[in-house]
Amino acid sequence: MIKLMTLGQVPESEIFSRAQEVLDVSGPVAEIIKNVRERGDAALREYADKFDGGAPERLEVTKEETDAAIASLDPRFVQVLRDAAENIRLFHEKQLREGYSIRPRDGVVLGQRVHPLEKVGLYVPAGTAALPSSVLMSAVPAKIAGCGEIVVVTPARGGVVAPQILAAARIGGVHRVFKTGGAQAVAALAYGTESVPRVDKIVGPGNAYVAEAKRQVFGAVAIDMIAGPSEILILADRTADPEFVASDLLSQAEHDRNASAVLVTDCAELAKAVQAQLERQIPLLSRREIARASIDRNGKIIVTDDLGRAIEVANRIAPEHMEIYTADPMSYLERVTNAGSVFVGGATPEPVGDYYAGCNHTLPTGGTARFSSPLSVDDFVKKSQYMYYEPSALLREGADIAYFAHMEGLDGHAGSVERRCARWSR
Repeated sequence: MIKLMTLGQVPESEIFSRAQEVLDVSGPVAEIIKNVRERGDAALREYADKFDGGAPERLEVTKEETDAAIASLDPRFVQVLRDAAENIRLFHEKQLREGYSIRPRDGVVLGQRVHPLEKVGLYVPAGTAALPSSVLMSAVPAKIAGCGEIVVVTPARGGVVAPQILAAARIGGVHRVFKTGGAQAVAALAYGTESVPRVDKIVGPGNAYVAEAKRQVFGAVAIDMIAGPSEILILADRTADPEFVASDLLSQAEHDRNASAVLVTDCAELAKAVQAQLERQIPLLSRREIARASIDRNGKIIVTDDLGRAIEVANRIAPEHMEIYTADPMSYLERVTNAGSVFVGGATPEPVGDYYAGCNHTLPTGGTARFSSPLSVDDFVKKSQYMYYEPSALLREGADIAYFAHMEGLDGHAGSVERRCARWSR
């Protein structure tokens, strides 16, 4: 049963803890990465045979395979994918930024240029469930950014990629899809193989092995974040419907045994009603064993004196997803400073953002919403800067520049400026 606790009556360490099972896979992941670097496609096929029930003859998905996959799907589902992709596009296009150029002083030009990344790799999970939504959430922003090549890697059960993922890849503008998953797929993207191209950045969620692989290849390639188990925190008052609150908590608890579902409320009656609703609803889920483990291990209902204190608790937890389910939810939005994505009002449950609204669903977890942001177009671009000085500008400012360099003990730096100034001032 979910833990019910009152702020001030239990230790803060219990209220703010994230009790997650820690699995140290650094050793096996390092071995996988080494094997892929040394043996390329042969290693990928061996791992596919070992983990995915069969090694594909060809690692790259063909156009014909994608055509057949889309044809096998319900046309309504394909249209829903198209509509979701359009919603994602409309939201993310506003994130596209341009460079700039300024002339702050006579003879000086400063500027910044924005460049799309040349090649990006999108990791798409397909473990306990295929996630075409993850394809769209990564591919559409990458397409908007103008990336030259967008590559998907995903597990292929028995050598076959889930048709939903292939449909989403085409709709999202993905250029190439490869039948490889796990830490080995991350290694392939980071270092390249005979078939899989080396990319500049890897994005997308995955299990503990994928997360650890991203951690280990960082530096050889950029990554978006180290994603942890899914999280939801619901801020609710007495006007919230306990049936809806419980179902929203379970929408994340069913993801993973380590997922975290938290309710923070100023209403003790709501807390008890939600506790009872969870016990009614868990047995109805197809993934009830996962949800039960998540709720029993990490679920919490925290009761506070008032909503102001409840918001303080929420900001300190810094959840991945946060719902505001109160009588006047918009009035509290500005006070939420640490959350990956905020769902405002009782008609905006978390799955709205997972699939369709248009905001990104790849979000910071584990409290990193204190300093991290959702996946966006910014993740698929890089910025460079430039400066131009006319000789007259260097003569005017050169003495100060050289003085600064001397103060740092870098006479060579100073000399490169002083020699110019000495010659041009004659």
